[in-house]
Amino acid sequence: MDILLRQDHDKIAHLTLNAPDRLNALSDAMLAALQDTLDQIAADRHISAVIIAGQGKAFCAGHDLREMQAGRQAADGGAAYFADLFGRCAAVMQRIQSLPQPVIAQVHGIATAAGCQLVATCDMAIAADDTRFGVNGVNIGLFCSTPMVALTRNIPRKAAFEMLTTGRFIHADEALQLGLINRAVPLATLADETSALARSIAAKLPVAVKIGKSAFYDQAQLPTAEAYAYTSAVMVENMMLRDTDEGISAFLEKRAPDWSSSE
Repeated sequence: MDILLRQDHDKIAHLTLNAPDRLNALSDAMLAALQDTLDQIAADRHISAVIIAGQGKAFCAGHDLREMQAGRQAADGGAAYFADLFGRCAAVMQRIQSLPQPVIAQVHGIATAAGCQLVATCDMAIAADDTRFGVNGVNIGLFCSTPMVALTRNIPRKAAFEMLTTGRFIHADEALQLGLINRAVPLATLADETSALARSIAAKLPVAVKIGKSAFYDQAQLPTAEAYAYTSAVMVENMMLRDTDEGISAFLEKRAPDWSSSE
């Protein structure tokens, strides 16, 4: 059984975490499959958006604790294994944001610890309205330090710190209010709502979205003046594209653009 499923429809890659018996934990195999598949998608000019969902009753329950405990059996107590594990997980998270295509999390059930990190890392997220989110490692003595990186870049610091130090779960309505997800919808419409958002993105000029996604994350790390200087240069790059010229001309002429030469 494949631990990660991929189906492509209408320029959208649908990825499904497929380890429902482990609540789709980010095991060694799952991380490897995600890294490999994301790398393939990055080079796929036929894909304009990506959806990540989970099979079974949960989106993702974080790292595989059984594997982590097994890693302790090494002579060093697992230090090298843990460093490698968290490094590989961080690489997957960063790959999501460096991917040319926008990535949408389609979330249901629970998203905990590194699973919540995955939601926070994705460019957008839509959740079933009964979903619960938590960075609850502190409840078992493991502070969610790496999930904290993505979480604190999504929601206000005080709310993030409370979640991290108490292990408290939040429901979809609070996650929406805090900015962790874009919207909360009934479970029955979750897949349709997520696909509709992906199709809206896939209909845009791919190279423009690619340029914009990269600039979105790069400028966020810069002081305001530097961010404006950087994004001004990005706008110039975008304006020089043949298909951007075509898009503007089509708008002014009230017709559909011919983006046949788009990347």
